[in-house]
Amino acid sequence: MRVSSNLDLPCGPARLTLGFFLSDIAAIHGGRVALTSEGHETTYRELETEARHLARGLIGAGVVKGARVAVQMANRHEWIISAFATALVGGVLVPVNTFAKGDERDYILRHSDASLLILQPSLLGRDLLCELFDDHPKLATGEPGRLRCLALPQLRRVVCLGDEDRALGVQSWQSLHECGADVSDALLDAATEEVHPSDDGLIIYTSGTSAKPKGVLHTQRAPVIQSYRLAEYLRLSQDDRVLTAQPFFWTAGIVWSLGATLAAGGRMVLQETFVPVEALDLIEAERVNVLHAWSHQEKLLAEHPTTEARDLSCLRKIEFTSLLAPVAGLEEDAWGAYSAYGTTETFTMCSMLPADAPAQIRHATHGRALPGMRLRIVDPESGAELGPNSPGEIAVKGVTLMRGYYKVEREAFLDDSGFFRTRDGGRIDERGYLHWTGRLSDMIKTGGANVSPVEIEAALADCPGLRAGLAVGIPHPSLGEVVILCALPNHGSAPPPETIRNFLRERLATYKVPRHILFFDEDEIGFTGSQKIQIGPLREEVGRRLAEANTAIEGFVYGGGDDGALRASTSETRMEPEKPPA
Repeated sequence: MRVSSNLDLPCGPARLTLGFFLSDIAAIHGGRVALTSEGHETTYRELETEARHLARGLIGAGVVKGARVAVQMANRHEWIISAFATALVGGVLVPVNTFAKGDERDYILRHSDASLLILQPSLLGRDLLCELFDDHPKLATGEPGRLRCLALPQLRRVVCLGDEDRALGVQSWQSLHECGADVSDALLDAATEEVHPSDDGLIIYTSGTSAKPKGVLHTQRAPVIQSYRLAEYLRLSQDDRVLTAQPFFWTAGIVWSLGATLAAGGRMVLQETFVPVEALDLIEAERVNVLHAWSHQEKLLAEHPTTEARDLSCLRKIEFTSLLAPVAGLEEDAWGAYSAYGTTETFTMCSMLPADAPAQIRHATHGRALPGMRLRIVDPESGAELGPNSPGEIAVKGVTLMRGYYKVEREAFLDDSGFFRTRDGGRIDERGYLHWTGRLSDMIKTGGANVSPVEIEAALADCPGLRAGLAVGIPHPSLGEVVILCALPNHGSAPPPETIRNFLRERLATYKVPRHILFFDEDEIGFTGSQKIQIGPLREEVGRRLAEANTAIEGFVYGGGDDGALRASTSETRMEPEKPPA
C-alpha cells in the first residue's frame, strides 16, 4: 500500500475501498443531488442510506465477504445501490453484460462462482427473468437461499427488481431489503471495517471477438483510485451534470462516468439505455454539460431530425471534433479526453493528459503514464524493452492493474518483470508521451506496409451516410493482404463506394484506402455481448462474398476454385502494389 500514498488522492490509502468511498463522498456532498433518474432526485446522503439498507439485506441473506454478487441491469438507480451495497459487506461485484445471450450469461455466472444474482425483469423487449427460467426451470420453483442448479452450481439466490415475488424461487427487491430487518448498523459497520483496499472487489467480463469472455479480477482500490483520478483529469466539478451512454457493466461506465462524477460531487443523469431522442430530451431538460458517448452515438444525436430546433448550448465538456460541437456552439478546442490510453485490465486509463491540456498535445499523443503506473514498449517476440520512439508492444504495471484473469495463472499474462503485455502496438517518445497505434493482432500488412484498422475507422467517423466502418485484411497472393472496408450505412441508401474512397483519400495515405467496400446491414454483423464486432466471422463472410462475386482486386480474382482459393485473373493487367510514402 506504500505506493498508494504517493498518488495525490483526497483520502489516505486505507480509505481506498468502495464502501469508504461512498461514506466519504456522502460526508462531503451530503445534500447535493447525486443522481437524477426518471425525474427523481437522490442526494449523496440518500444514496448512502439506500446502499446501507440493501447491504443489511445482503448480510441477512447470507452474503459474506468474498461472495460473488452478479448484477444484470442496465444503467439504473438500483445498479448503483447494488454495487455499493455489495462493496459495503465485502462482496465481489460481477456486472453481467445486459446484451449477453443465455450462453454468455451462464458462462459469466458459472465462471465467476456467483452465489447471488440481482436482475431487472425485462429490458429492450427481452424478458430477462423468463430467459433465465427457460434455460434453468428449477430456479423458478426452488427455495431462495437454497437453489440447486447443476449448470450454475454456486448460485443460491435470485433477486428480481420489483415489490412482489415473480416466482417461488425468486425474491423481490423489496424482499431482499427485508432480509436485513434484524441486522444492525453496528454489524454492517464491523463488516465494512474488515474490507481492505487489497481485497477482491469486482470481476469485469470482457467480450472477446474470438474466445470466451475473460474475467478480469480487480481489487477494491482500483475503481476508487480511478474515480478520484478521472474526476481530476476530466476537470469535473460539483456544478457538472453528466449524461453517459457507457454501460455500467464496463469499467468505463463504472469510473469514467459514474465514479468520476460522484468523486467530483457532480450530478449523474441516468438513462437506462441509449435512445437518441430521449438523450436529447435529457440534455435539454437537465441542462447536461458533460456527455460521454461513442462517436457513432454523437453522430446520431447531431443528425437527429429534432436537433436543429433544440437548445444544446449547455453542452461544454465534449470533444471539439464531435459532430455535436457546432450544434452546441463550441468555438474553441478547450476540452478533450481522447489523449488517453487504457484497458479493462487497468480499470480504464493508465496514461492520460488533463482534459484542458493544450489541444496540439492532446491530439498528437495518448498522454503520459498516470501516477502509480509504469509503461514500457517491448519487442512483441522477445519481450526486450525498446528505446524512445521505437514501435513495439505496450506493457504496463501499477496500482490499478488487475489482480489477474480469474482462474488463470499469473505467469500466463505477466512477463518476468511483472508487466502485463497488452498486445497493443505503440511507442513512447523522448518526452514520455505514449502513442498508441492499435491492436497488433488486427494490424493489416499490405504491400509491405502496416495499416491500422483503428486509423481507418477514425477517419470514417464523420463520413456522410455511414454509421460505422470496420476494416479487415483479406489474404492476397502478391500484396500479402488487401484492406476491405465493411461499411454500415445510416438508415436509407448507402453512399457510392467511390464516394467513400474519395472521402478517405483526403484523410489517409493512398495505401491505407480500402481496395474494396462491402455494405452490411446491422443484422448481418455478428456482435459479442459487449457490442464488439466479431472479427473472425466477419472476415469469413467477407471472403465468402468476394469469392461468390468473383471479385477482382489487383490482378487476382477471389473464388473460382473448389476450395474458394484465389486464382490469377488473365483478363486484367497485373498491377504493382502501392508503396507507402518514405
